[in-house]
Amino acid sequence: MRVTFPHMGNLHISLKAMFQTLGVEVVVPPPCSKRTLSLGSKHGPEFACLPLKLNLGNFIEAYELGADTVVMAGGCGPCRFGYYAQIQQAILKDLGCALQFIVLEPPQRQITELLVKIKQLAGSRSWWKIIQALRFGYRKARLVDEIERVALRSRPREKIPGSTDAAYRQALDLIDCASSWEKLTAAQEKAKEIMDKVAVDFSRQVIKVGVVGEIYTLLEPFSNLYLERHLGGLGVEVHRSIYLSGWVNEHLFHGLAKGMGSGKEARSASYPYLRHFVGGHGQETIGNAVRYARSGYDGIIQVFPFTCMPEIVAESILPDVCKDFGVHYLTFIMDENTGEAGMVTRLEAFTDLLARKKEAKEALSS
Repeated sequence: MRVTFPHMGNLHISLKAMFQTLGVEVVVPPPCSKRTLSLGSKHGPEFACLPLKLNLGNFIEAYELGADTVVMAGGCGPCRFGYYAQIQQAILKDLGCALQFIVLEPPQRQITELLVKIKQLAGSRSWWKIIQALRFGYRKARLVDEIERVALRSRPREKIPGSTDAAYRQALDLIDCASSWEKLTAAQEKAKEIMDKVAVDFSRQVIKVGVVGEIYTLLEPFSNLYLERHLGGLGVEVHRSIYLSGWVNEHLFHGLAKGMGSGKEARSASYPYLRHFVGGHGQETIGNAVRYARSGYDGIIQVFPFTCMPEIVAESILPDVCKDFGVHYLTFIMDENTGEAGMVTRLEAFTDLLARKKEAKEALSS
């Protein structure tokens, strides 16, 4: 068995660690690229959302490298993500790509539902070995998220342009290469040291923006045209509403890991604007927008793929939220035709607006 999986930000680091700990051979697809998107757009349904097309391109490229089994998450509810595996498997079969699919559905009652699927991958390995592999992969996910948070704070304050991204890549490589708990602990310390060495100016005035929306387009930089990097270059400190380890903890582990926060807080904050589940992260998008507004963020950016139904619901409500709290917002709807230059132009105008408003507010208060 040669296992592959879709890219979603740095998801491959934790999944590769988990499978390799179980002795399963892993085929990591090439990073998402124009070729990946071209393959997915060519063979996928025209009006399918961007994540489906990129995932499909990932699988085709992984098959070319020798993968024979796909592992991916499942879903339920109004979001069409729950149908991805079935649609993609049918398309790949028509293309002659003989890939077996193992879909890890979020457990409805007990985590054992998830472990049974993982047992299918682990074969004769003991439950103890499986749990240790899960812990190791999840630990890497948490460390990667910590590095991402440091990079988001550092990027708009760096004294040498590009130094944060260089340190960020080095730190991720260290975490990725660690093959045991001891090596991971050493990699964690070294990664922190590398990130701390980035020269930053914390006296620099920055704009704070909360980014909300659909999980894939938030976590996968290629799908959002490297939004966070562009914002950092414009002097914006980004706070992302979703991180991989938090999502895994809530949806797959039912909150077993403590101190990770919870989507319940965002869903609670969504009242009175949106009182019920609409699929995906639609309700959390509204709730997190409210939380950012209450916390004094300068602006809010919503990102989601074209035709994403839960986020379309959230998009229709977001203007009322921002009007009530006096916060400016910007929405990006991503598909294969979205241009990076146009996005950057809109970001420049938006951040200039936020900077002028912040200056005016500080002038009035002084």
